[in-house]
Amino acid sequence: MMRLAFLLVLSSVIFAADWPQFRGPGGQGISDERNVPLTWSETKNVRWKTAIPGRGWSSPVIQGERIWLTTATEEGRSLRAIGVNVNTGSIEQNVEIFQLKSPKLMNLKNSFASPTPVVEGDRVYLHFGAYGTASITQAGEIVWKTKLEYDNGQHGPGGSPIVYDDLLIVSCDGLELQYVVALDKATGKVRWKKTREGYQAYTTPLVVNLPGGDQVISPGAFQSIAYEPRTGKEIWRVKYAEGFSNVPRPVFGHGLVFICTGFQEPSLLAVQPDGRGDVTKSRVVWKLDRAIPRTPSPLLVGNELYIVTDNGIATCIDAKTGEELWRARVGGNHSASPVYAGGRIYFLSEEGESVVIAPGRQLKHLATNQLDGPTLASMAVSHSSLFIRSQTHLYRISE
Repeated sequence: MMRLAFLLVLSSVIFAADWPQFRGPGGQGISDERNVPLTWSETKNVRWKTAIPGRGWSSPVIQGERIWLTTATEEGRSLRAIGVNVNTGSIEQNVEIFQLKSPKLMNLKNSFASPTPVVEGDRVYLHFGAYGTASITQAGEIVWKTKLEYDNGQHGPGGSPIVYDDLLIVSCDGLELQYVVALDKATGKVRWKKTREGYQAYTTPLVVNLPGGDQVISPGAFQSIAYEPRTGKEIWRVKYAEGFSNVPRPVFGHGLVFICTGFQEPSLLAVQPDGRGDVTKSRVVWKLDRAIPRTPSPLLVGNELYIVTDNGIATCIDAKTGEELWRARVGGNHSASPVYAGGRIYFLSEEGESVVIAPGRQLKHLATNQLDGPTLASMAVSHSSLFIRSQTHLYRISE
């Protein structure tokens, strides 16, 4: 009995947290994993390295012993879901979800398989933008498929879906039509759909739990809108003049939602989410206009907010006041969003270089690591490991 009790305690200690969606369990790039590696290279701390067929920039998602990601093979004609074993790196599932007759890559930096899946229980939810949305089982059986009526904008599919209770929620902001939709995750049928005026955007919504009720916050072109997740009823909106082609996912903390407003002249807004209607003049606590990312999402660790621009300038900000604490060039070009794990912050450049720093109000560089790039997908963290997708391979980085 004592041995059994010891094993139960041990199993609870070493249990690996899942990474079920874009930016992890809470959607904000934060992991509770410990003992993640500080340093690595192509010949150091690589537990396995697996070639992934085709082209795709979706981030890995992890549940238990299975990793899921998407890809497009046959020059984009076959859109597929790939299931990889966490322990061995072997590909256990390779399922075609959709076929495209005459695919045309709309942006050479993008792919046909850029939105990140969501894994929950026996289901994997897959989104390829306007090319199609689907649900499959962990065994690779297709449960349902649908195509949402909109276009992929100028640049192709981007934003990822989220799960809320029995709903799969997706922001669909194309050139001609913009809306947010909630699908029944069991059937793929539309439960609610809310159109909005604007322009193209490529964002992933964030669910915020508040005393007054949960909110789904979805940035779009020229405005971000908070919806009631079960009904789609609008709660509040904040407007901005210069923002479209938005990519960064919002983050939330200290009673504030932090929103990057898009391309052209991007800003970073800190918004109190307790308002109603147009809160542009009443609930914006602070605003920054310098060194704001167009693609990587912000990272909130403690009282500090960390951002990195697409050309590699990192900034640390006091989250409550908007005061800039430090700014430094970390190098490279950046599409991946930073993550926090093991008490450290990890930046990943498009060139395969990872810069690791300690969180804090003064910059403390800890390590710089290099893999064979390019690397545009965001890291995943689980099993005391970092999972990094390059253009050709998936890595498990472990001590």
